[in-house]
Order: sequence, then C-alpha cells, then structure tokens
Amino acid sequence: MRRIILIIGGQRSGKSQHAEQLALQLAENPVYLATAHVWDEEFRQRVLRHQERRGPQWTNIEEEKFLSRHELTGRVIVIDCVTLWLTNFFFENNEVEQTLEQAKAEFDRFTSQEATFIFVTNEIGSGGVSENAIQRKFTDLEGWMNQYIAAKADEVILMVSGIPLKVK
Repeated sequence: MRRIILIIGGQRSGKSQHAEQLALQLAENPVYLATAHVWDEEFRQRVLRHQERRGPQWTNIEEEKFLSRHELTGRVIVIDCVTLWLTNFFFENNEVEQTLEQAKAEFDRFTSQEATFIFVTNEIGSGGVSENAIQRKFTDLEGWMNQYIAAKADEVILMVSGIPLKVK
C-alpha cells in the first residue's frame, strides 16, 4: 500500500531524526534517499556523520534529482530532503514555474510506486521576506512544493524543537 508522510520544520528541529525513527518502526531495513549535492568538505563531513548515525541496517542511496530512477516498491524510504532536492533543479534554471513543474512531475513518478515515502522538508517561509531576489524565488518555490506534497500526503508532521506535532 502506498503511503506518503511529510515531516516539515525549521533547521535543527529534529526532522531527520524523527523521520529515521519512524522508518525504523515501520521496517527493519529502510532506505535513506539522500538528495544533497556535496558542495564542500564541511558538508561532506556532515553527510558522513549522518551515515554513521544511521548504521548498517539502512540502504543508502544518493540521488540529487531523479528519484524515480530507483525501484523501491515495498520499501520504507526516507527522502532527505525536499529543500536540497529542489535546489538541485533550481540551480539549473533559476526559474520558479519550470522548476516547480519538473519537481511535481518527478514527485508523481516517484510516488506512483507502492511504498511508504517519508519526505523531510524545511519550512523556510516562516521568517521575514528576504532582500535577495533569488532567495525570494526559492522560498516561493519551496512553499508551493511543500503545499503540493502536503496535499498528497496521508500524514503531515510539524517538528518544533524536537517535538512532533501531527498536522494531518
């Protein structure tokens, strides 16, 4: 049975750890689908720490854009995270509408599989309006994509200071 769970919150709100704990409750060998592009050594070290924390029971897949390349029927998958995934599309064209359509289409292809999907995303629209035009565009993009995923999700969890709040 297909199930979509969205876990949303600010930076360091406990999103990833909650997603990982939930995945381990649902499966002995979940999948961790990492969407990050590694830009520098500090970020590479962060990725390594995350991998070590997860341990050997996880299947780790790194995929920056095309999630649907991976056949994961019957699996529990943590997709971490939507923000970095969108960034990978956005950097190609800096165009909100085109990026949003690409991301929606890829999301739909990927989630057409019979699996449990746990998407992790940032709530970046809660702060003030940026003076930077590109940041404003990306905030719009992510807000609209988060709304799209939330509308399709069976469950939405807002993380606040490590506390999960069920929204949907």
